[in-house]
Amino acid sequence: MKILVLGSGAREHAIITALLREGDAHEIVAAPGNAGIAADVPVIDLDADDPQAVTNYALSEDVQFVVIGPEAPLVAGVADALRTRGIPVFGPGKEAAALEGSKAFAKRIMDESGVPTGRAVNAGTLAEAEAALAEFGAPYVVKADGLAAGKGVLVTSDLAEATAHATHWLQHGDVLVEEFLDGEEVSLFLLSDGHSVAPLSPAQDYKRLLDGDLGPNTGGMGAYSPLPWLDERFGSEKVFVDEVIETIALPTVRRLAAEDTPFIGLLYCGLILTPKGIRVIEFNARFGDPETQVVLPRLRTPLSGLLLAAATGTLSQVTRPEFGDEVAVTVVLASENYPGSPVIGRVIEGLDSAEGVEGVSVMHAATDRDGDVVRATGGRVLNVVATAPNFALARDRAYGALAGIRLEGAQHRGDIAAKVVTA
Repeated sequence: MKILVLGSGAREHAIITALLREGDAHEIVAAPGNAGIAADVPVIDLDADDPQAVTNYALSEDVQFVVIGPEAPLVAGVADALRTRGIPVFGPGKEAAALEGSKAFAKRIMDESGVPTGRAVNAGTLAEAEAALAEFGAPYVVKADGLAAGKGVLVTSDLAEATAHATHWLQHGDVLVEEFLDGEEVSLFLLSDGHSVAPLSPAQDYKRLLDGDLGPNTGGMGAYSPLPWLDERFGSEKVFVDEVIETIALPTVRRLAAEDTPFIGLLYCGLILTPKGIRVIEFNARFGDPETQVVLPRLRTPLSGLLLAAATGTLSQVTRPEFGDEVAVTVVLASENYPGSPVIGRVIEGLDSAEGVEGVSVMHAATDRDGDVVRATGGRVLNVVATAPNFALARDRAYGALAGIRLEGAQHRGDIAAKVVTA
């Protein structure tokens, strides 16, 4: 099968890596890709956010299946254009993708589906935002309504900071002010064909820039999977996942189907385990980054079959995805000054030695290559991913490999998965 994967980040590199594990069954092309992806599969210079350009390429090159990685092409309607021409695509249409593209839309769907989530006020003016901040009190949670590249959410106890965040994002649209929910966070991916869902294994990511969950929010500085503490709290991972399916995923998918906007693709459930039960923090309409980088290496069911079943409405005929017993940890290497205005263009060295560490792979997020030289092109540059029989060894492998990579001014967290390491 000829597969076109759209995107240029570590998430897409992880998806392609998982597809390549299936051997020579597929011809894979990526657009636009990055230096790491280009070392594995052909890449093409194509605007992944342009519905017509993507569709024209798919038709002219006999692409049989398209996998959309990032959110921007979904919100732009790339999946709709492809489906109109009869090309199977993994990714929701523009209207269903509003589940991520609009926080207000997502809240409405949750409310009408009876999905458990926190209280929220949609504010279109600063006065409305300030009134909501006063109503909910500290800690304050302010979210940009639209896409914000992982930088639209602020959680703070500082009212002035919360007000400034609302003021900034109100220039671009509405903001949501939400009640603060306290507890452990969990990311759970569910494949959907518009009617049925199939779960992947839970993961936990680290949003803050600095150790100890300090510093500004980022797109994600690391992740690990599975979550052993779910067994202690719910009895087993399966019990937890089944509860999410019944109370959150299926009601959401059915609500969207009832509105003639079927959700076909990856439903990302950002969850928090509160004293009152599981609550939804946010929905995304695609694989999460960096959680994908630790979930897919553990997947034993062929990924292509799962994605195609979701795209073609046959997910109910597929057995529940299976995962290996090994654990996975990923640590993100970011450029200097990320998440502000990152310093880009600097040379990255030591990649070969890092990938030579047992159990380690390096997923490229923002890189390009000029001859033998690889350079950083964005904020989050690389994901060092390690698998192992236990978290202590996986962490040793990930941080050992990371130590061999050289990028001037680079930054990373040192506490990824530290809390789940056992003697």
